[in-house]
Amino acid sequence: MEPLKHILFIDIETVPCADQFAALTPAMQQHWERKSKYLKNSENQPATTGELFEERAGIFSEFAKVVCIGLGRLVEKEGAWNLVLKSIAHDDEKKLLEEFCEVLGRFLKQFPKMQFCGHNIKEFDIPFLCRRMVIQSMQLPECLKLHGKKPWEVPHLDTLELWRFGDYKNYTSLSLLAEVLGIPSPKEDIDGSMVAGVYWKQNDLKRISAYCLRDVYTTARVYLRLKGMTELNIQPQDAEE
Repeated sequence: MEPLKHILFIDIETVPCADQFAALTPAMQQHWERKSKYLKNSENQPATTGELFEERAGIFSEFAKVVCIGLGRLVEKEGAWNLVLKSIAHDDEKKLLEEFCEVLGRFLKQFPKMQFCGHNIKEFDIPFLCRRMVIQSMQLPECLKLHGKKPWEVPHLDTLELWRFGDYKNYTSLSLLAEVLGIPSPKEDIDGSMVAGVYWKQNDLKRISAYCLRDVYTTARVYLRLKGMTELNIQPQDAEE
């Protein structure tokens, strides 16, 4: 079970970089107008350019920012495993990313063979973090320097990839995967589509952090199930500051 201690479970929450399309600079407005035309054509979207920005910009790293990073690590104590959870949330994205790198550095000192684990992190979370760090003029940590690596050289664990079993045609959400595997998710009051509104209209980072950590916990349980470790009944635990 020793390798389990080397896994750092991760999930990120992102929102559009501004509360509305009109708040963008003229140049960024033009870029989003081009992007929205593509979205309308490819997805038959009837929404206006402004509506599309509020609804969809949060998934594009050029038009969005990270507001929360949820982390979890498995800790064994007296024969039982707990998932120690920590969230990093901030309105200032650069400060958030800097704190994330500090936490990551401490974990790597203890576990040099660290592996990230998350749902769809190879296509979303990890590339998104890397792009935002570059935009914020930050140096990428060694474990995130993946440019030029072949897919099998990337050490990170992706529960979506594990579930696909080589089939890349379809996307399966974390909530759906947990449901079909019989893993009850903790009660949720928001979902991913509501994060931008909770951030820009309610300014409630605490609520977003709680949602993010629920996903980290669910991801850890899904990973253990996919690896056949059904005997481990992990419990969530807040990190000690």
